[in-house]
Amino acid sequence: MPLDNTTTPPPMGWKFDNSYAALPEFFYRRLAPVPVRAPKLMIFNRALAAELGLDPERLQSGEGVSILAGNVLPTGAQPLAQAYAGHQFGHFTTLGDGRAILLGEQITPTGKRRDIQLKGSGRTPFSRQGDGRAALGPMLREYVISEAMYALGIPTTRSLAVVASGEPVRRETLLPGAVLTRVAASHLRVGTFEYAAWQGTPEQVRMLADYSIRRHYPEAAQQENPYLAFFEAVMERQAALIVQWLLVGFIHGVMNTDNMAISGETIDYGPCAFMDIYNPATVFSSIDQHGRYAFANQAHIAQWNLARFAETLLPLFADGQEKAIDLAHTALKGFEDRFQAYWLKGMRAKLGLADAQEGDAGLIEELLKIMQRLGADYTNSFRDLAREASPDNALFQDGEFQSWQQRWQTRLDQQGKPLAEVRASMDAHNPAVIPRNHRVEEALAAAAEEEDIKPLEKLLGVLATPYAEPTEADQAYRQPPEPSNRVYQTFCGT
Repeated sequence: MPLDNTTTPPPMGWKFDNSYAALPEFFYRRLAPVPVRAPKLMIFNRALAAELGLDPERLQSGEGVSILAGNVLPTGAQPLAQAYAGHQFGHFTTLGDGRAILLGEQITPTGKRRDIQLKGSGRTPFSRQGDGRAALGPMLREYVISEAMYALGIPTTRSLAVVASGEPVRRETLLPGAVLTRVAASHLRVGTFEYAAWQGTPEQVRMLADYSIRRHYPEAAQQENPYLAFFEAVMERQAALIVQWLLVGFIHGVMNTDNMAISGETIDYGPCAFMDIYNPATVFSSIDQHGRYAFANQAHIAQWNLARFAETLLPLFADGQEKAIDLAHTALKGFEDRFQAYWLKGMRAKLGLADAQEGDAGLIEELLKIMQRLGADYTNSFRDLAREASPDNALFQDGEFQSWQQRWQTRLDQQGKPLAEVRASMDAHNPAVIPRNHRVEEALAAAAEEEDIKPLEKLLGVLATPYAEPTEADQAYRQPPEPSNRVYQTFCGT
């Protein structure tokens, strides 16, 4: 198979319109992916390919796999590595796409613009000491989790394919390498603005803001203060996104500013995981030793990241710095109210509460405290509530919970809705299955170590309909891990 980065005819459905590449090269570096030795397609997302307007059959052929590996460029691609900076665990650093190449922006049959990026595609000017490559296990992990998040209805980047490279990468040991094709509304990050503010001029920050508004928030351009409206719109999406994470027990793991997308999508699935036992202090990431990005800290960190974002936009908010800071502070204060409103709405839905009453927040918090005390499973406990009892859930045997359950039932009765309707609504907001960490690890081990992709495909099939009750044969995917099979740490994979 050729290793020459040539353009391949015919087009396979590629329809690129590369607006980011039209920005000044201050924001990126032009270069092609580094070819790999022996590309082999491991997993492919046919539904996403069709949604993008691409030919699934041809993309799975030899020439298509060459594109997905970075060995051949698709028609219309303008490959580049994006520049950005970021606060990582609170410390500012220069970053950029050290192992990723943006091929371009695909225009879908419905007119949507989607970034097509290869992750693990070789060294770039931003690689620092890295090899620019990715290991197969973490790339398959991103595929699984991002597609599971999509099925849960949570805004997210998506995964089109994972191609094994036929080359090893060295981490603690030698691991099989891979390239992931990631699809995103864009790869604009808070860190992109930090880079522009730190390395560039206010005019370059303005150029980036104008581009972001045109691409993601065109309605902000019509406001009296477009840049403040832009900031508030990003904040609104982030408040909604973090709540959606919390409602399903998701922990991102590395909420650095370079991992906060301006579009409001979940991006960069490194040491992420879903919580089994409810505990607000839960941390999985092996590099988060002080719990900065713990489950319950995610809203606070989102607000902190947004404060860094606001700092980059201060010259655009107002002519005077004092006035600009006042506008930023006032806007940031609104994050907590937005977050709390989304959280209450989401938690009411999980409990079958169709209207709002003053005591709802206390009722919710009381349940969570009971769940934490008992070490209850987060996902199964909410799912079981719709059935009012579960022989396998110790929650329902607890006296304090039973007292709470009576008060909750009284609250439900006040709505006057049929029980069947309430249960159906709760099932629509409480997933039956999530990517349980031990199930994910089992599937990844089979794929990466034994080249057996079937467990991964089976897991993906179950996760594709998370709110449906699994068949009897698939009930095991609902079960929490045994203590001996519990995953306590997850890793970045870089």
